Amino acid sequence: MTTAPTAETELTPEPPPAAAEPGGVRAVPDIVRRRLGTLENWLNPHSWLVTAVVVTIAAILRLKDLDQPKGYIFDEVYYPTDAWDMLQHGVEWDEKNNGPAYVVHPPLGKWLIALGEMVFGNRELGWRISAAVAGIVMILILIRVTYRLFHSVLLAGLAGLLMTLDGFQLVLSRTSLLDIFLGTFILATFAALVLDRDHYRRRWLRALENGYDPGRNPAVPRIVPWWLLVAGVTFGMACGVKWSALFFAPFLAALVIAWRVQARRSAGVQGPFLAGILGDLGWLLLSFVLTFVTYLATWTGWFVTDTGYFRHYREANGLSEPPVIGALLNLWHYHSEAYSFHSGLTERHVYQSWPWQWLLLGRPVAFFWNNSGNCGAPSCAREILLLGTPILWWSFLPALAALIWFGIARRDWRAWAILVPAVAGLLPWFYYAVKDGRTMFSFYVLPALPFLILAVVYALGAIMTPPSGIAQGSARTDRQLIGTVVVGAYVVLIAICFAYFYPIFVAQLIPYESWSGRMWLGGRWI
Repeated sequence: MTTAPTAETELTPEPPPAAAEPGGVRAVPDIVRRRLGTLENWLNPHSWLVTAVVVTIAAILRLKDLDQPKGYIFDEVYYPTDAWDMLQHGVEWDEKNNGPAYVVHPPLGKWLIALGEMVFGNRELGWRISAAVAGIVMILILIRVTYRLFHSVLLAGLAGLLMTLDGFQLVLSRTSLLDIFLGTFILATFAALVLDRDHYRRRWLRALENGYDPGRNPAVPRIVPWWLLVAGVTFGMACGVKWSALFFAPFLAALVIAWRVQARRSAGVQGPFLAGILGDLGWLLLSFVLTFVTYLATWTGWFVTDTGYFRHYREANGLSEPPVIGALLNLWHYHSEAYSFHSGLTERHVYQSWPWQWLLLGRPVAFFWNNSGNCGAPSCAREILLLGTPILWWSFLPALAALIWFGIARRDWRAWAILVPAVAGLLPWFYYAVKDGRTMFSFYVLPALPFLILAVVYALGAIMTPPSGIAQGSARTDRQLIGTVVVGAYVVLIAICFAYFYPIFVAQLIPYESWSGRMWLGGRWI
């Protein structure tokens, strides 16, 4: 983690020296202030203007013709129908057997889809609108997180724009699947943890200003981590969409501990790990308790009805079923059965792929295909292909390599803050692919996508920033100018690439030859 003062501000100008302390406030050395410094101008109007502009562009792209194509596409045959049944019965329902349906994902994502169906009806707009809103909110959160990490309006806007122009996120924002909700809640959890980091550091700085002396007082100040508790709730919501959210738990918990130890070291605490580790673990435990409670709350429809699958499993099998405990035991049995299903899911699928293919776009998923209609050519094509914008996605691996280098060479906490959740969203899938050859699809990588984009943004910031830092006006160097031109050209190339592939992201009718020309990797993309 960061210890050198220069590493804390590698991509941003160093803050000015601390002003004279007012009466009654202990003087804190400038170096300590810098190390404990956080974003103070989060209300910067320029940052919110950029946020509004990028989010508006994202909303237009995600909401335009959202009801096209007509009918269910790909796994929309499952989740919107489950959501509609949940509005009628409180649980997923099997219409053929007129009884509860056995499903293997928690209910929150389907309840969110049901909100759209409740407003717009059981039709395309109704079952896709919630996913579109989640995709837009994900971009909003990413912009604000980037601004808090880098204190740069430019980099914040770049992060939001890159996600806005990513075909992978666009397609999942326009399709009624669960993964867009999972990714949004994971990013919201990370955002809450970054806010918790800043809150913890501000309170330490305030304690030092108020006379706390870490050299004389072994007891660390008591700080209530409200944002850590919020993260527990949002993480519970992520788990309520898909269990794969649990992959992130140990990685994010490790970040929390590392950030708190680093804050205490920056404040001058001797033995910063042991000095506060019990408190850190206690608050983390409470946060996970909130995760568990929130997760159980997503099953409310199952608890309050008698018709859910396995709702009265124990009673039906001659076992005791006491109030509350019996329901929890039945839910545990449901979970054990669903876990067995996931563990044994090795059936081959034409669009399945392996984790080592995902960032290379080795096997995208075709959500929709139709070759009817008049496009002015002998043969036509309409497709929705779950494909990341190639130039952007093929930048991810080099960006991750650069991130590791910067994390080691600069000792910059931001590099590790981005790298750790990116690894959390990728590495566990490698384990399951090797261990049991589990059936997987490229959209499983969506929760890692914001952090992969942040890795690119970090690298772009490094390209634009000379070792001496950003200069203004006539003080700008050729190195800074060249870096800015390179970054601008890169973003323009991504925009052109996105525009080129846009027809196969949204099922526009185009000549077959035009469609074929977009299949850059041939049969791997067909």
